Amino acid sequence: MQKLLLLGDEAIAQAALDAGLSGMYAYPGTPSTEIMEYIQVSRQAAADGVHREWSSNEKTAMEAALGMSYAGKRAMVAMKHVGLNVAADAFINSAVTGVNGGLVVVAADDPSMHSSQNEQDSRFYGRFAMVPVFEPRNQQEAYDMIFDAFALSEKYRLPVLFRITTRLAHSRSAVRTREKAGQNSLTLPSDPRQFVLLPAIARKQYRRLTGVYEKLHDDPVIEGNNRLTEGRGREMGIIACGIAYNYLMENIGDRSGEYSILSVGSYPLNRDKVEALVARSDRVLVLEEGYPVIEEHLRGLLDRDVTVLGRMDGTVPRDGELNPSIVASALGLEASTGKDVPSVVRQRPPSFCKGCGHADLYSALAEVMTEAGPGRVFSDIGCYTLGALPPYSMVNSCVDMGASVTMAVGAADAGLFPAVAVIGDSTFTHSGMTGLLDAVIKDSPITLIISDNSTTGMTGGQKSQATDRLESICLGLGVDPHHLKVIVPLRKNHEENKAIIRTELYHKGLSVILARRECIQTASRRKKAEAADKNKSGK
Repeated sequence: MQKLLLLGDEAIAQAALDAGLSGMYAYPGTPSTEIMEYIQVSRQAAADGVHREWSSNEKTAMEAALGMSYAGKRAMVAMKHVGLNVAADAFINSAVTGVNGGLVVVAADDPSMHSSQNEQDSRFYGRFAMVPVFEPRNQQEAYDMIFDAFALSEKYRLPVLFRITTRLAHSRSAVRTREKAGQNSLTLPSDPRQFVLLPAIARKQYRRLTGVYEKLHDDPVIEGNNRLTEGRGREMGIIACGIAYNYLMENIGDRSGEYSILSVGSYPLNRDKVEALVARSDRVLVLEEGYPVIEEHLRGLLDRDVTVLGRMDGTVPRDGELNPSIVASALGLEASTGKDVPSVVRQRPPSFCKGCGHADLYSALAEVMTEAGPGRVFSDIGCYTLGALPPYSMVNSCVDMGASVTMAVGAADAGLFPAVAVIGDSTFTHSGMTGLLDAVIKDSPITLIISDNSTTGMTGGQKSQATDRLESICLGLGVDPHHLKVIVPLRKNHEENKAIIRTELYHKGLSVILARRECIQTASRRKKAEAADKNKSGK
């Protein structure tokens, strides 16, 4: 045992390794990225032979993790909340098939949308799939709960959803580790038909799932993570979920005995504990990060007249991240708002790095598009989405991974010409390839620009599955080689690049332009590493 200073993400990663992890699967997505990154550089993981390569997207990660579980080994898959949408088909059905080796699915939610398109709450997926859900209050619990999650997964033969949020994922705390466990041996499922979801088998498996889920709230592990403390006062009872409990204690730590408090760390929630809290309270305040999941459940669970306060009645803001000040206001206490930001401090909008290839691409594209007219550029998720901001102000969509291609196809179907889709190399192999296949089959009159910086740039420069493969992928999907062009987005190539873009833009069919230039940040890090290696070898 030792004590380490870890991010919440790192605590989860270290716990998985200590709990006997055999395979880690993920696609980069803030705030979950550091889980895989920690395992990738871990000497312990290397010594134990843990699989730890990035997947093409969250769906492939989920399915590969399920395959690892099928073979009896413990596997973990990590993604941000919108990544769970991509993995949903496999995730929901994995609850029906059940698992063999322990399988933990980490979903990192992003309330307040610090780096996301929405702030959905992954706990809904847990209820929808009917699987256990863990929601740690702090980094130490995040570490300890991973052991419980793997054990519970193997006990009930179900995947387990492990929900965290940005604040826990990206804050540090001291974490005390446990004795390391060995990996599971290779063992095939005892029921060879378990993973074959033909209707006759699926009905049987689903019946088993519903029966297990109805009893989960009584499991000692689930029950033990939901702690009810009875207070002296009756005026207000409080349900605090996950990290919200910390914000509550920050406000009432010295007076916590005045309130009856149900601190929630696992789901499904035991009805008896909720009723015990309500019986001692005139009103119930629900503090939860994300959607009013417990609040809605509470209103339907209780057959009695009780006032429920929370996000639905405006006691807590309906959107955004919780903080101690919001919780103080909900408790009727004076909220600390901090000092005003000095007038000399101005908000600086995000911008491309100096020397970024995306910027040179947009400079050329912007000049060509002034001839075509506004409202014709569909973008995707990545650094290049900054083309929506000045000085370019030319991106007209950013919906989900891969949508640039298919939205351009749909707009072209409606008669919009010319239409342009801009997508990054990593996003293209994540979910843009199938959209390109649609465009190939219809010979859609669109121009697809793949801005290839040879990395997954927005999340910190992780490996891109597209590197050195884009031409072969596009040709393999059926792109006409006469309309597959490669440009290098540099200022010295500005006029040449404009000419190529203009020609392909007005082609009455599908064209693909690969704008290839290494990310300025990863190039800098690569050159420094190469120089360091050279110095070492010179010595």
